Amino acid sequence: MLKLLFVKVILMLKNGLYIISTPIGNLQDISPRALDILAEAPIIACEDTRVTKKLFSLLGLSLHKKFITYQDYNEEQLAQQLIDLINAGQIIALVSDAGAPLISDPGYKLVSKCREQNIYVTAVPGACAVITALQLSGLPTNRFLFAGFIPNKEKARADLFAELKDINSTLIFYETAPRLLKTLAQAEAVFGKRKISVIRELTKIYEEVKTGDFAKIQDYFMQNEPKGEFVFVVAPPEAQQFDIDSIRPLLSKKLQETSLKSAVKEISVQFGLNKNDVYALALELKK
Repeated sequence: MLKLLFVKVILMLKNGLYIISTPIGNLQDISPRALDILAEAPIIACEDTRVTKKLFSLLGLSLHKKFITYQDYNEEQLAQQLIDLINAGQIIALVSDAGAPLISDPGYKLVSKCREQNIYVTAVPGACAVITALQLSGLPTNRFLFAGFIPNKEKARADLFAELKDINSTLIFYETAPRLLKTLAQAEAVFGKRKISVIRELTKIYEEVKTGDFAKIQDYFMQNEPKGEFVFVVAPPEAQQFDIDSIRPLLSKKLQETSLKSAVKEISVQFGLNKNDVYALALELKK
């Protein structure tokens, strides 16, 4: 078992980049460490200065700082400018409007350039809609894939769902309220009878989790107008069940192409069958 050592580090910030997770709804989800760094850092890189300044006011943090707009459109250009400030001795905190920076938000190019130039980078963990939604969904959590925001256009949505449908993982998407019903209808055509979960307004007063089949969830939101911010979660595909006799023709063909040992191994892995059972059938076919 992994042994954890918990320590309280006295705040002594060195120049570098600090990636700070902010609340996704409930202000109390900000960590004491995040508050300390946001209070100390003289420069705040953020998506929207208005949103971040409002958050600072609500958290009782000083607004006497330099707030820099850092978004997709200026990330490439601004990254080096921020690194130059760090090299000049500055401390920069990177935040998103809500949740963990870099998760469907700009920032990875900046971190990549920092790594290339040996700039100190650390992250302060905190609220993340992807993880919180997965925890609440009731769907498998051992393997998952976050696919970001669902595209606006119908064809792009269909292409994305088709690309991901056979992946053996729980799928997680972000979606907006106005498009939710269209997305559910289109997703049903691809994912069929899989279980889904739609979670809205995470950590807020009207937090709501609906888990079930597509028909049940669609019916609910047709009667209750979708409002707020949504996370859409799809269960992985069910494993196909094969009995030993059903693979007889394929195993016979494999035995003609390769050795008995290789054929047994390939078929066992491909169909999730007991190796001894496949071996017995292979011997029978060989005779």
